[in-house]
Amino acid sequence: MGADETEKRQYGQYRVTIGILGAGFTGKTIGAALARDAHSVWGTTRGAEKFAELETAGISPVQFNGVELNGELQKALGRTTHLVVSIAPPREEDAHSRLGKADPFLKSMNGQKLRELAPQLEWVCYLSTVGVYGNHDGSWIDEDVEPAPTSARSRQRLLAENQWMAFGAEESIRVCILRLSGIYGPGRNALVSASSGKSRRLVKPGQVFNRIHVADIATAVTHAVEGNIGGVFNITDDEPAPPQDVVAFAHELLGTPPPAEIDFETADISPMARSFYGENKRVSNARSKQGLKLDYAHPNYRAALTKMWTEDTWRG
Repeated sequence: MGADETEKRQYGQYRVTIGILGAGFTGKTIGAALARDAHSVWGTTRGAEKFAELETAGISPVQFNGVELNGELQKALGRTTHLVVSIAPPREEDAHSRLGKADPFLKSMNGQKLRELAPQLEWVCYLSTVGVYGNHDGSWIDEDVEPAPTSARSRQRLLAENQWMAFGAEESIRVCILRLSGIYGPGRNALVSASSGKSRRLVKPGQVFNRIHVADIATAVTHAVEGNIGGVFNITDDEPAPPQDVVAFAHELLGTPPPAEIDFETADISPMARSFYGENKRVSNARSKQGLKLDYAHPNYRAALTKMWTEDTWRG
């Protein structure tokens, strides 16, 4: 895309129609950011009770139960030029998962061709996870590292990634894969947990996690839309950090004492929570800064929590 056309997209002179499959916490934030850029945006939700919330964000609501395409959704797809996929695949694999479709939307088409449903489609963004890389014992990794997911949910994500990339290659449609680290933002953050008395300081020596503020995800998608950019990018903060440090900092901002540290090995936590600690890596965001021209507004948890605390947006 030339500079003139990119400028038209940025200033709303050239309108595109963007569909958000899964306009939940992340999808709604993305859709609202794109709507502010004067794009036409629709987004799916399972129930009509969320319609007013989406409309307030500038998103035209479309109902999708995650299983069957209805007439309203097919009509929306017919005018769509750009599609953002923010629906998670099933967390568990079944006997036919590698032969079927991991992504619920692709599965719901039931043999129909997306190119026929969306004849104007030119770009797809699939929101994935850095979990596809698996465990790297705390080492730094980037997009050149071969994915080696260790959990069923991450294997499903990688399968969905591959299926969207195969679709793009078959239909000559550009596909952008954004691999996200742990998502937080207004209403979902360490300050909320600390203020409600639900924070825990689990300690596993050497363990670190990357994080990403939902607003930075929205910026990444916006930049990718404006540039019609394809490829794989890690969308994550600059500073992977021990989870107990985040909890302590949140309590510091609140002016309350942090909870006592709990040894991870003896902690009473769910199997799923424990599985997250089985993956330890430091994920680089250098490619996103170069390829998507991202300047992260929330480069680490201290900057993000301080900003939300100062602006009083942390409650949501």
